Amino acid sequence: MDERTVKRLTLAACILGSGIALLDSTVVSVALPSIQRDLGGGLAAQQWVANAYLLTLGSLILIGGSLGDLFGQRRIFAIGVGGFGVASVLCAAAPSIEALIAARALQGVAGALLVPSGLAVIVGVFPESERSSAIGSWTAWSGIATVIGPLVGGELLDTVSWRWIFIINVPFVLACLALIVIAVPSVRAPGARRRLDIAGAVLCALGLAGPVYALIEQPRLGWGSPGVLAPLLAGLALLGLFVARERRTRDPMLPLGLFARRNFSVGNAETLVMYGGLAVLFFFLTLFLQQVAGYTPLQSGLATLPVTIVMFLLSRRFGMLADRYGPRLFMGAGPLIAAAGLLLLQRAGASVSYLGVLLPALLVFSLGLSMTVAPLTAAVLAGADSGDAGIASAVNNAVARIAGLLATAALGVAVSASFASALDSHLAGVQLSGAGHSAVAVAKHLSLGVPDTASLNGEEAQRIQAAAQAASVSAFHLAMGVAAVMLIAGGMAGAIGIRNPARAAVRAQTCEGGALVGASADLAAELAPAGAGPAARAGPAGPSARAPLGPGPSQGPSA
Repeated sequence: MDERTVKRLTLAACILGSGIALLDSTVVSVALPSIQRDLGGGLAAQQWVANAYLLTLGSLILIGGSLGDLFGQRRIFAIGVGGFGVASVLCAAAPSIEALIAARALQGVAGALLVPSGLAVIVGVFPESERSSAIGSWTAWSGIATVIGPLVGGELLDTVSWRWIFIINVPFVLACLALIVIAVPSVRAPGARRRLDIAGAVLCALGLAGPVYALIEQPRLGWGSPGVLAPLLAGLALLGLFVARERRTRDPMLPLGLFARRNFSVGNAETLVMYGGLAVLFFFLTLFLQQVAGYTPLQSGLATLPVTIVMFLLSRRFGMLADRYGPRLFMGAGPLIAAAGLLLLQRAGASVSYLGVLLPALLVFSLGLSMTVAPLTAAVLAGADSGDAGIASAVNNAVARIAGLLATAALGVAVSASFASALDSHLAGVQLSGAGHSAVAVAKHLSLGVPDTASLNGEEAQRIQAAAQAASVSAFHLAMGVAAVMLIAGGMAGAIGIRNPARAAVRAQTCEGGALVGASADLAAELAPAGAGPAARAGPAGPSARAPLGPGPSQGPSA
């Protein structure tokens, strides 16, 4: 088979592998109520059906990247895809909620193998001059699963059983494995074979598990809970030991020299703030549309669909432009344009005009995001040797996931405080009944939203509703303002810190009039952060930090 066919089929295999993980994540969120009705377990069990996957994936992803570099990306990718299929069957057959949570944790283990290795396979097969456009295509088509997931899940839940949301993974897994066997080449990393850093792997897994667990549980338990502080501090201490070990060992799992490379370090710093802001946007926008503006879950998902469409149409093209001219311009300008879109959301009120307010803001935001994601991913990977592609991808993925968890958890506290303060201010001097005080207390636990005032008299109910709406709008504006500042910081980091490869400048000079030539139309470009996902939950301690599966480096900089 010729080289062009190998590349196309390899890209298709990587798209299928990443798409399986994304499809499963969005479908599971839609199915949680049905799972609870069938298997029981309550709210905490529902949360852990989703979070068990996030915990094992986040804890083991650096190990998965390292294993790909040591034993071959093709092999680890195939094991990850096959393992995900086996775990999906176990999920479908789970006889109890505990068995389902355990099977979801196994899916996370498999995801930690397939997520970084899928991107590393692309790095190994595509030359650097074609890499950004290939990454754009990969993340775009993988991201279609973000939109398809809730629709497929809703249909399966209506017609058969929640167990089919896991069974549906099996044919895609088999197709992906067939493509890996037929087309994906085995790319051998240059240099001498390294030894497996077992002690480093254990320290890394436990060190990452602590903060990830703490961030997942913080909305339920609060920052002051020993159940949050103990794993957080223990994890940070273990990560310190991990770094100390990696400095001394001969064959480190994570070569710290990667961070001495300018584009790798700056790209990951931009990933941290960029994807933190991204997570804030989609979490609080979904919450605001449903709990304040009165959108249904389906309407709120469809409202953000233009982001997916714009990124799908444009990201490959921006990836090709970054291949030609270098990533610096796009990594600098893209986040600034995306931030302008978020600032346009400052015009949103309790009644949101979709065509007049929401759609223009999301179109501007998605244009900036499309400019950024593929160049950012390619710049990070170009900052590492091909032999470190797996661990470089895993680092970028882990940074994005931790950024999303941290940003939504930390800003959730600020948004809740802002909402409560604004609500008290709007109700200052208003005489409330005992039932009215109870309704206000309930509203403060919503973070954003209007309480049920059906039991109150007409005038009191109207005042509380109006105050809650005004406080929600104010708190939402705060969240969007902070997210915009984060994106601006990311753009400044890219503009100042990124260095274009010398090849980009030469290619720009030799290109005929600087025109873009040879665009392949068969695959096109980028991933939607969380557009069609279900509403996230909010609780007394702030919103639940559900990782947006959308372009977190796993779905942008990584799968």
